[in-house]
Amino acid sequence: MSSDTENTTDVKSHNIGQRLSEAAARYPDSVAIAIPPKRPRNQGRADYETMTFRELEADSSRIAAGLQAMGIEPGHRIVLMVRPGLDFISLTFALFKTAATVVLIDPGMGREHLIQCLSDVKPDGFVGISLAQAARIIYRRRFPHATHNVTVGRRWFWRGPTLEHLRQHRPDEYRPPKVAAEDAAAIIFTTGSTGPPKGVFYRHGNFSQQLEQLRENYEIRPGEIDLPCFPLFALFNSTMGVTTVIPHMDPTRPAEVDPENIVRPILDWNISQAFGSPALWNVVGQHCEQYQIKLPTLRRVLSAGAPVPNHVLQRMKQAIADDGDIHTPYGATEALPVATIAASEVLGGTAEQTAEGAGTCVGRRFSGIRWKIIRIDDGPIESIEEIEELPAGEIGELIVQGPVITTEYVTRTESNAYAKIQDDPIWHRMGDVGYLDDIGRFWFCGRKAHRVLTATGTMYTVRCEAIFNQHPAIYRSALVGMGAVPEQIPVLIAEPWPDHRPSDKTAEERLKDELYELGQQSELTQTIQRSHILLRDALPVDIRHNAKIFREKLKVWAESILQ
Repeated sequence: MSSDTENTTDVKSHNIGQRLSEAAARYPDSVAIAIPPKRPRNQGRADYETMTFRELEADSSRIAAGLQAMGIEPGHRIVLMVRPGLDFISLTFALFKTAATVVLIDPGMGREHLIQCLSDVKPDGFVGISLAQAARIIYRRRFPHATHNVTVGRRWFWRGPTLEHLRQHRPDEYRPPKVAAEDAAAIIFTTGSTGPPKGVFYRHGNFSQQLEQLRENYEIRPGEIDLPCFPLFALFNSTMGVTTVIPHMDPTRPAEVDPENIVRPILDWNISQAFGSPALWNVVGQHCEQYQIKLPTLRRVLSAGAPVPNHVLQRMKQAIADDGDIHTPYGATEALPVATIAASEVLGGTAEQTAEGAGTCVGRRFSGIRWKIIRIDDGPIESIEEIEELPAGEIGELIVQGPVITTEYVTRTESNAYAKIQDDPIWHRMGDVGYLDDIGRFWFCGRKAHRVLTATGTMYTVRCEAIFNQHPAIYRSALVGMGAVPEQIPVLIAEPWPDHRPSDKTAEERLKDELYELGQQSELTQTIQRSHILLRDALPVDIRHNAKIFREKLKVWAESILQ
């Protein structure tokens, strides 16, 4: 046995997998994971499949022992392609326990992007469902190093162990390697909303610090019950002694969720916390409002991935506990969490400023974060000495520093020069533009890549779109620039609420007239011509949260119509 091993919990580990071991030692018989049945038979918890912390710890150690036996070692890059559920959680912890680097990717990004991203990672193996393994075989020339493969489910025409085979090992066969904070933990891909998806390199220290920042800021306590509508949040729960109830939904299509699949487990389990994208809470909030549903135990709702519209905050605030709140942590795949704000603060003041074009206030920074607003620069910035820091109130780009900040991309590595600024520790350029107010809050004005550079000045998407989003018929809108910089022509594309879509050409022209009149009332949007206001039934959005608007696609679409 290598000298690089130690007993499981003798020394507090940076390894997020070992954090599960610590939680299991403290809360062995508490429910760690619960999954509702597809067809409920009774009312309440009786129908749910459950696993205690002791059982989850034993299961993940059993699988980790099997992974080690088949030759998976620290640093091996292993792609995990498993549907959300008990197996996903056990496997993720098992891979962390072996100190392998877990590669996580959104299958909804499309086959071409998916295969390219996985090929760029140069994986040493795949742990995946049968369809994923079949795809690996078909594209095997793209994955020449993928020799450590585990099938979750039935093995078809290929060799290698199955998950059930790994589970035949004993938990005490697992030998935990030593893990330092700087060691590789995962590669997680960006959504690709402003360019091709990039592989973000996560270290064990990043995960540990994320865990501590979230627990400290939101005062999350052992014994709470959480409904995470994004699979990775289940892992944090299990390390904090928090019960995870996994809803039935497609995590790549949160906007299409059946709201009953969210409401029912909240009521069955008296859930106190839930995480989901703005698109998901939009559906749930409308459902609760329509059927006058109250979720009295839900005191903490988290939503991230894009700015949360005020109508979503208002509906959810009415649905949850009277003393509860909706929190919108701000960050990115490369840097999370950065800042946070509560709905009570938004609805109590900042929403009115947002509607007037001030931008979206994302709140104050987390305790572990440093940030600066610097002069916007579309090129690389090599060193922190090269920046020009801007005063409060002036719009620039946001850079952040802290222990949750990742240091590099491991695919499309040319992006590192544009996203990282050398210092100790490194600074990450968020790619967002905005400003700090006099009390230290960041106001998000849009993505740097999305700003429209016209002959009369710069237009920032979030500020301008807020003017048009005030119209009661408009669900959301997108500003894009047509033509070449710096003489782009601003185009506004609006998506009406489904029940407010114009029924004929006359109604469509009337709605465009009304939007034009709204635009003329603000100096931010007066340059948008009536002929450059377009309607579209649905704006293209990202696959992870169904909330980030793909303005690059809309720019091409608008040019095809107007030119």
